[in-house]
Amino acid sequence: MNNKKKIITRVLVIYIAFVFIQSLFFKFTGSPETDHIFGTLDQWASTTFGIDGLFLPPGIFNPYVVGTVELIASLLLLGGLFAEKKIFLPVGAFLSLEVITGAIFFHLFTPLGIDVMGDGGTLFFMACGIWVASATLIVMHKDVLLKLIKKKV
Repeated sequence: MNNKKKIITRVLVIYIAFVFIQSLFFKFTGSPETDHIFGTLDQWASTTFGIDGLFLPPGIFNPYVVGTVELIASLLLLGGLFAEKKIFLPVGAFLSLEVITGAIFFHLFTPLGIDVMGDGGTLFFMACGIWVASATLIVMHKDVLLKLIKKKV
């Protein structure tokens, strides 16, 4: 990997991991912000689809599950900077892209909205930044994924 690619990769990985890891405190402690976000989404799922508890424990999209996925993505990304196995980084980028695509969807297409609790859209725009960073990492490291696919076929 050339120097420019290494620097860009490190910056993008650190950005994603920083945002995900700093948000774990909120997701794992039942903060008012987290309660508002996941409560709003649960109410939306209940009234729209008749599915109660989807976004609250023990629902499959509760804050603990989302936070755990974000932690795993962060560990894969950070590990990918140092590991011999180059697959960690693009897999972590795919995982982070998946979870953040869900977050962006819920901001845009549910009552949650872009401005959450008067934050001026900060959470939404950080999610968009993670989406761009994740997609960029996937494109930058597509050679690793293509080698893996060729081995499996």
